[in-house]
Order: sequence, then C-alpha cells, then structure tokens
Amino acid sequence: MADFNTLDGVNVAGKRVLLRADLNVPMKDGVVGDTTRIDRTVPGLIELADAGAKLVVITHFGRPKGQRVAEMSLKPVADALAKQLGRPVKFADDCIGDAAASVVNSLENGEIALLENLRYHAEEEKNDPAFVAELAKLGDVYVNDAFSCAHRAHASTEGLARALPAYAGRLMQAELEALGNALEAPKHPVMAIVGGAKISTKLDLLGNLVAKVDQLVIGGGMANTFLAAKGVNVGKSLCEHDLLETAREIFKKADAANCEIVLPVDGLVAKEFAANAPHDVSDINDVASDGMILDAGPETIVDLNKRLESCETLVWNGPLGAFEITPFDTATVSVAQHAAKLTKAGKLLSVAGGGDTVAALRHADSDQDFSYVSTAGGAFLEWLEGKTLPGVAALRAK
Repeated sequence: MADFNTLDGVNVAGKRVLLRADLNVPMKDGVVGDTTRIDRTVPGLIELADAGAKLVVITHFGRPKGQRVAEMSLKPVADALAKQLGRPVKFADDCIGDAAASVVNSLENGEIALLENLRYHAEEEKNDPAFVAELAKLGDVYVNDAFSCAHRAHASTEGLARALPAYAGRLMQAELEALGNALEAPKHPVMAIVGGAKISTKLDLLGNLVAKVDQLVIGGGMANTFLAAKGVNVGKSLCEHDLLETAREIFKKADAANCEIVLPVDGLVAKEFAANAPHDVSDINDVASDGMILDAGPETIVDLNKRLESCETLVWNGPLGAFEITPFDTATVSVAQHAAKLTKAGKLLSVAGGGDTVAALRHADSDQDFSYVSTAGGAFLEWLEGKTLPGVAALRAK
C-alpha cells in the first residue's frame, strides 16, 4: 500500500478541496450521540483549512435509498462538526446542483462547507458517471479520508478519484500505513488473534491470514468448531458442526504455510449463557456434555501472553470469549491489556479492528495504547481477507 498518493507536498491554497469523510455518526432526535468519527476527522480538516483550502466535505448518512429523508439530513452533523472544529461550517441542502454550487462558490480560503447526504441520490451507490461529473464540478482536488467506506465502489469513493487529482487524507494515510506495517511488510514473528462466534463469516479472512502470519490464535465460539474438528467434545458450546471439514482444510493450509494455529487449552464452562452464571475452569478435553465454553481459561491466558512477548507484530479481530458478560470477559481483557503494555513499551506493533474488537478493547481500557485501532468495520475485514478495496486502488500513484 506504499504507492498511494498522499497530501505531502500538495499546495491546496485557493483550491476547492472535495474531501470524502465518514460522518455516518449515531444520531437520535437530531442530536449526535457519539462524536468519535467527527473527532478523528477534525485534525485533517484543520490542516487543509489552515493551508488555505476551500474545503468541501461530502459524506453519507444512513440508508435513505435515493430519497430525501428528513431524519437523515446532515444539518445536525454540520452543527456538531462546527462545534468540534471550533469554527463555522457552511451547509448546503444538496450535494450537487445550484444549492451546492452556491455554497461552494461562496467559500473563502480556509473556510469549510458540508454538503447534504450523498445517498439522497441513488446514483451515489451506483457510481453513476453523470453523478460523478456533477460532484467533480465542485472541486479542483479530491481527498479521500474515509477508509471505512473504501471497500465500496461508489461515486464519492471511487468515481471521484478517477475524475480529479486524488489523494489520501491524513486519516486514510494513517490507516493504510498501519495496515501495511501489520501484514504487508511486517516484522516477524507475526501473531493474529481472530475471535467471534462463527468461522462461516470469516473463511476468507482465515484463509488469507494463514499465509501471512506465524501464529493464528482462534478464540470465541469459532475456537469450538476447530476443537471439534480435532475430535474434542465441546458439549453444548456454540459450534458449527457442518463446517468441521472446512476447519480441517484450514488446518492443512496452515501446516503448508508453516503457520501454527493456537487453540484454547482450557476454558470457563457454564451451563447457561448469562452474566455471572455458575461456572468451572475445565481442561479443554474434559468439558461436560451439558457445558458451554464461554471464555478461554487461565492456562490459555498465560500461554497467549507468553507468546505475545516473543512477537513483533499483532493483528487482532474478534474477542476471545463472551466479553459482554462477566466473568467471561476475562481472557479478552487480560490479553488485550498485556498487548497494550507491550505496545506501550515499544516491544510490539499492534493493529486491531472490527466492531466487536473495538468495543472489547475499550472494555479492557486498552484501545488507546494499541498502535492503531481501526473503526472501519467492513473495510478492515475486507483488507484482512486480502481483497482489493476500490477506494484505495483509485488512490494509487499513477
């Protein structure tokens, strides 16, 4: 990913910079509930505005499916963005046409505008060339700062990058550099932790990772399927019994790639899925027939933390157990905190992402100490799967 265009050395003074952000934030009754995505976007906007750009921010919100849905207007987001920026943000009630052009043409150097929801137009998700052309009229330069949308070949993520001089914004740049350092040109040994409920949702991811990492740690409900594939009785634990042969194929691919698959050696076993349910620590080979493995056990935690100490790079996607309920968050919290400690000491490069992963690391109070935590969701997963992201490919140096 090192060959993408960045803003380094680009003179934006006096130019209309059309910047694709991801401001699809939680909102209720016209009030933004979580400003995380706005907060992460703000430094890049300030840098461009202070460099004299006439900054035009475009983004989507919700799924209006080509209709003007009042509850999905970006006007409240414009107000929240202005508050976080500490400077005014002009707003246009459309992203193309006279309404947009009027606001864009009114911008002085260093001023910022936000245009109305891209998805009010069905042509956005269709990457319609005519819609791309209408958007392109509003800018001299295109900047994509929305990695989280880069797996979609939409007008604002892929089409515009073909129509205007195109660059990665600072958020996009940071994400691509972190991901490149984690898997494309990592320092070995590399460990990947993949957790979650089902391997059926992560087959492409697992297939890609076994060819790139030295150790693949499998946790959560996924681990039960792999254990069952080895003949272990996992009781009433969540398990995809119809995918045992698939798990065996992944074992074979890992062996061929010299990748060690690491599974739990013990677990916290309960008879019901509930917070503080009565439970025992059980050797993984001695799980009761009516038991459910809800978390990795203490021996597994010690093993994983010891393995981390000899690693240079960690990629993490998915929790090690049912981290939403105590005490079945123990393994996720312990390993996350140990990885954060090693990262803070400069001994480990740690990159994590995916919705449950971000929530789990925040729960462990470890997210701030990882090298990079991606909030990109689907784009992060597709990158882990080794897929080409259209919005990134369009930024490659030509």
